[in-house]
Amino acid sequence: MRIYNTLTRKTEEFKPIKGKTVNLYTCGPTVYNYAHIGNFRTYIFGDILKRYLVYKGYNVKHVMNLTDIDDKTIAGSQKEGVSLREFTEKYALYFHQDLKTLNIKEADIYPKATEHINEMVDIIKKLLKKGIAYKAADGIYYSIARFKGYGKLAGLEKANLIPGKRVLKDEYDKESAQDFALWKYWDKADGEVFWKTSIGKGRPGWHIECSAMSTKYLGQPFDIHAGGTDLIFPHHENEIAQSEGANGKKFVNYWMHSAHLIVDGKKMSKSLGNFHTLRDLTEKGYSPAGIRYLLLSTNYRQQLNFTLEEAKAATKAAETITDFHKRLQEAKPAKSNGNAEATIKEQLESFEKAMDNDLNISEALASVFGLMHELNKLMAAEQLSRNEAKKAKDAIEKIDKVLGILNYANKTNKDNEIDELLRKREDARKRNDWKEADRIREALKQKNIIVEDTKQGPRIKKTL
Repeated sequence: MRIYNTLTRKTEEFKPIKGKTVNLYTCGPTVYNYAHIGNFRTYIFGDILKRYLVYKGYNVKHVMNLTDIDDKTIAGSQKEGVSLREFTEKYALYFHQDLKTLNIKEADIYPKATEHINEMVDIIKKLLKKGIAYKAADGIYYSIARFKGYGKLAGLEKANLIPGKRVLKDEYDKESAQDFALWKYWDKADGEVFWKTSIGKGRPGWHIECSAMSTKYLGQPFDIHAGGTDLIFPHHENEIAQSEGANGKKFVNYWMHSAHLIVDGKKMSKSLGNFHTLRDLTEKGYSPAGIRYLLLSTNYRQQLNFTLEEAKAATKAAETITDFHKRLQEAKPAKSNGNAEATIKEQLESFEKAMDNDLNISEALASVFGLMHELNKLMAAEQLSRNEAKKAKDAIEKIDKVLGILNYANKTNKDNEIDELLRKREDARKRNDWKEADRIREALKQKNIIVEDTKQGPRIKKTL
């Protein structure tokens, strides 16, 4: 299996650090709003990567962070007049519901930034001791001039670095490499959001969070760090600087990044009216299976143009695979002409060859449709035996362990209905419609779903 490594700008043979175990870290959401389809393009890429590693026989330990403390989450909680935890727990719940809707496999661990302050403080202390970090009036900063390798992931020239000039914001001008905040001393604008630590009263900067959480659960170095291209600089660049600066060894072996998603040929923007969340699309009747298929159907390093027409076409493509699988299950007894098994073997090998080539999903899907085309001809001519039909069904199911399309046929209407009721109840609570929220809670109770409202957000329990 060969993958493109952003760090080296080369397609390399993938070699895990420990045998058949792969430690994978994918950047998760900042839980301050609903995730949009651009986010889910990246999450689908991570899902396909993980699924194919498992397909290849690897044991994958997958960690995805939840950013629940940064400029956006603080501003959002203050705007709604609720605690930071209550605000972020709500959007974390929505995120997990959306993952289920798109059939994205759950990570093994979802660490939250607010629960790993001690680990962040430990890294910052190491950087201070080594002289790579320094204290200023408003916080503790990382000195990019004191880390020899700064800029190696993004390919920055030293001439573009501005050492000594500081930036306090979590997100800043991507053209400007400056000393960045590791720890922000408490300011009244943050309200009650702060931690009293040995390095001062305050809160972490965004970049230090992933360094702390990834190395805690995966060690250093670990195998693969993945995310969108928008995170290469400054976020991932800063992660490398922090982790390698503090611990004196390589942070990650392979960096993988998915390209941007555009909508109708343009950058997605609310002002252009082309901004879509997953919930917007499903409420308008677009199929989750079709959305998933569209988001995975273009190689992760190529820009994907999302259109509503393409979403409809993708739904038909997903239905074609599901219908073919059903036809194989219902295949009538027939006399073989002896060609089916060779076709199945050839197309399955073609699928794997394409995926081994940096997850070349376009060619992989071509193999799937090639298999369906040839076997449909055999079924039409009554030349596919029951045994061959079973082998073809097994091949499609094996391929679907990567694609994740057939599962939608097995998802019950009850599951969909419960997900929708939970979403509507949260929307009712958001607009303070307590009568409607209580009505929906009773409706869920009748379906053996108990919802308990706590200060940390709703807790869901299933009863027998």
